[in-house]
Amino acid sequence: MGRPVKTSLQLAALLAALTSLSAVAQNPGTTTNAASNDTAKVLRIGYQKSGLLAILKAQGSLDDKLKPLGYSIKWFEFPAGPQLLEALNANGLDFGYTGAPPPVFAQAGGVRFVYVGAEPAGRHSEAILVKGDSALHSVTELKGKRVALQKGSSANYLLLEALQKAGLRYEDIQPVYLAPADARAAFESGTVDAWAIWDPYYASAQQALKARPLVDYTNLDPAYNFYEATRDFAQQHPDVITAILGQLRTTGLWVNAHPVETAALIAPKVGLDQKLVETWVRRYPYGATAITDDVVRSQQGVADVFYGAHLIPQKITVKDNVWQNREATAALSAK
Repeated sequence: MGRPVKTSLQLAALLAALTSLSAVAQNPGTTTNAASNDTAKVLRIGYQKSGLLAILKAQGSLDDKLKPLGYSIKWFEFPAGPQLLEALNANGLDFGYTGAPPPVFAQAGGVRFVYVGAEPAGRHSEAILVKGDSALHSVTELKGKRVALQKGSSANYLLLEALQKAGLRYEDIQPVYLAPADARAAFESGTVDAWAIWDPYYASAQQALKARPLVDYTNLDPAYNFYEATRDFAQQHPDVITAILGQLRTTGLWVNAHPVETAALIAPKVGLDQKLVETWVRRYPYGATAITDDVVRSQQGVADVFYGAHLIPQKITVKDNVWQNREATAALSAK
């Protein structure tokens, strides 16, 4: 099943190119690959609205952290993890953040990346949604129904786990693969029966569409989220990676203790209502952690689930793509 996965990655690359990397093509002089030895050292970071990187961007704290190392930052926003990792594969990014499934698909597709840090996933930060007046009230009732989702996303894993617990196979539903914005339109119009999605799209659908969660991770085991870098960048610039991870840990601990202040900070930056932002901020356990053996085992379980569902073409070994660095591990363990 190698060709379908690669085709999916190619489609994601096209979307990423159209949405986030056009600026790179138009201004190549200002977005020099930071892994090179060029004088202008620009770190290219891919982020998503609900992630901790978006908060660092709003704070400007990472900019201050990297200035002594001679780096400036160019930020690129992505709607989902698969598009972000394909941009990284196309050498359009140096560093990024995704849920657990996107790097599984990326590794199966031959993307040259490494896991550099992890983050615990929230039990209530993504869900399978139905409309408030839907006749569906359990996962078992999804049999034969159309479910919108981003293929290879964290929501894809939630759907697989929820179906398995309900005694259903992936083949028992009709997956409709759509990026978040298109999935919302399909959900709102009634073209699909349910929508597997994460924050902030989840919180927004609850607020604007009165969507009802059919299931989240309350009775399931959530996977980790991950920070990734290109293999070359991590090998050549471990000091930069270590600095980023240290700032992520510091900021994550602050955010967990100050959700109201965080929402006030980032709501204007992302163009969303402050109360909506606070809803999703409270649902995430922010803060980067080291890639421990337990994290690797968890992620290997995610990879095996996708292989078992025939969504990736071959079994992969997660630990082959884990970056090993003592300084980074120490930075993620600091009090």
